[in-house]
Amino acid sequence: MGQARKIATWAVVIFVLYTIITSPVRAADLVQVGFTGISHAAKAFGTFMSNLIK
Repeated sequence: MGQARKIATWAVVIFVLYTIITSPVRAADLVQVGFTGISHAAKAFGTFMSNLIK
């Protein structure tokens, strides 16, 4: 099981590096979308918690 996890981790790392090298603009767009999603989720969570206090 540990060997399969190690192989899967390396496969993901290689895929990410390949994607960044072959299409850096697209990779940057995907990172931006990810951070935007995280930002919106954090803002919604903060709003929810603020409304619970009121």
